[in-house]
Amino acid sequence: MLLNFLLTWLVAAISLMITAYFVPGFAIASWTSAAIAAVILGLVNAIIRPIFVLLTFPITLFTFGLFLLVINAFMLWLVGFLTPGFVVTGFLPALIGSIVLTLVATLLGQLAANVR
Repeated sequence: MLLNFLLTWLVAAISLMITAYFVPGFAIASWTSAAIAAVILGLVNAIIRPIFVLLTFPITLFTFGLFLLVINAFMLWLVGFLTPGFVVTGFLPALIGSIVLTLVATLLGQLAANVR
């Protein structure tokens, strides 16, 4: 159980570092900042994101789910605001970063699942 949590946290932190490398306007100062940002991202996605998804359900329904990309971008932008050493310079880097982060985290998660 603890190993699974640590592996998920590690995958999230590495995914943030990789995303920062590829997305302009998305920067992480150090490994420590990435680790803290991964924890805060998990908390934001667990607590705040469901509230936003519920409140914006009509818009999400009207846009056939595409508004979820906007919600993901705002959550990532919020994490950038809350985390020292993690900077997201605007909405567009947050949007592109959320897409790249999802792809990278999915790929690394699959690789980690195959290793176990």
